[in-house]
Amino acid sequence: HVERGGRSQKRTLLFVDLAGSERIAKSLAAGPRQKEAASINQSLTALGRVVKELNERSAHVSYRDSALTMLLRSSFDGPSCTAVVVNVASEEAHAEETICSLRFGQ
Repeated sequence: HVERGGRSQKRTLLFVDLAGSERIAKSLAAGPRQKEAASINQSLTALGRVVKELNERSAHVSYRDSALTMLLRSSFDGPSCTAVVVNVASEEAHAEETICSLRFGQ
């Protein structure tokens, strides 16, 4: 809690590691790892959709499409500040993933 002008205000700080999108074919993931990679991709797609809908001031924002967007909902509402940190690889072999990550972070 933060005291401000005699009022107590609650602040929340969230750090979320989005684990990066998984290219299933390239990573050769199989079994449980493939299922986890697909789940990560679905969550990132849902997050991208929510951010797009918020930017377009859509009448409906699809927060309920994933647990991730439900968790982050308070970070997008009201007087909140949200920052995105994108980690990328500089090697040419990872150029495609780097470009996708940078586009996602825009």
